[in-house]
Amino acid sequence: MARSGFRVIFHALAGALVCALMQPAWAQEAWPNRPVKLVVSSSPGGGTDMYARMVGQALSEVFKQQFVVENRPGASGNIGAASVAKSAPDGYTFLVSANTSLTINGSLFKNLSYDAERDFVPIMRAPGPLALVVNPALKVRNLQEFIALAKKEPGKLSFGSAGTGSTTYLGVRMLEEKTGASFLHVPYKGLGPAYQDLLAGQIQFMFADVASALSLIRSGKVMALALEQRTALLPGVPTLTEAGVPDLNTHSSFSLVAPTGTPAAIVERLNQELVQLAKSSAFASKLEAQGLVAEMPSLSGLAASMKQERDAYASFIKRNNITASD
Repeated sequence: MARSGFRVIFHALAGALVCALMQPAWAQEAWPNRPVKLVVSSSPGGGTDMYARMVGQALSEVFKQQFVVENRPGASGNIGAASVAKSAPDGYTFLVSANTSLTINGSLFKNLSYDAERDFVPIMRAPGPLALVVNPALKVRNLQEFIALAKKEPGKLSFGSAGTGSTTYLGVRMLEEKTGASFLHVPYKGLGPAYQDLLAGQIQFMFADVASALSLIRSGKVMALALEQRTALLPGVPTLTEAGVPDLNTHSSFSLVAPTGTPAAIVERLNQELVQLAKSSAFASKLEAQGLVAEMPSLSGLAASMKQERDAYASFIKRNNITASD
């Protein structure tokens, strides 16, 4: 029995020694050594997609490896988010999402297959202002004329959004709360398809992130009546407060997050590289050209900021009895 016990212990120690000798080689394996997937939870053409491609291109240059964008729109961002939450946390799949999937949907949808706070680790975030844009055929010159028209014909003016959980939807519901106007909602799988119907006159207006609306505003194809906050990109457009609707607190933001369990070294490396990129004139200029500014707190600070926003949206959604079927 003693000799048998000794053999068991010997083999166990030998196995542990082999694992210990192999561990440094595994730990030092280069990352990334194959293409990295950036899942975008909305359709091509919107601000989230534009941000993802900007980040993907920059990281591809830094790491000398492809960061490939894969659009997985639908269900107000839940399809793409759920797929990443369930993916292997190996550093080869990340989510790029607007606020929707990360700070809003948890308050709207029952029985979500993912929990944003539990299942994701934030890496970088870039907030930007929203613009209230209308089809010029509406023939309103400012926000007050727009509100007056909406009140005259309740529920007639239709608006597009990237889904019930999106800030482009909640912004309009906040506008209703503040002004007493009412509008007809037309949901889309992203802002790209919504823009097509806005330009065609199938819908009359929407809240849109400046990043994706800028070229259409500058070309005169849509008219910006007000901004959630000032941007040098549109110096002649007033804020909502300046236009007569104060304290409408919604904004767009695009975040890069990893599935929980992704090695901390990879998360920290990505965060550090993106912070350095945001400080560089070239990448910072690209962000500013889209009306975006990268948030650069600590990783724990990013998580705290997202939780604070999550609580604020939860309060508004509960107060107004908003559901996912709206």
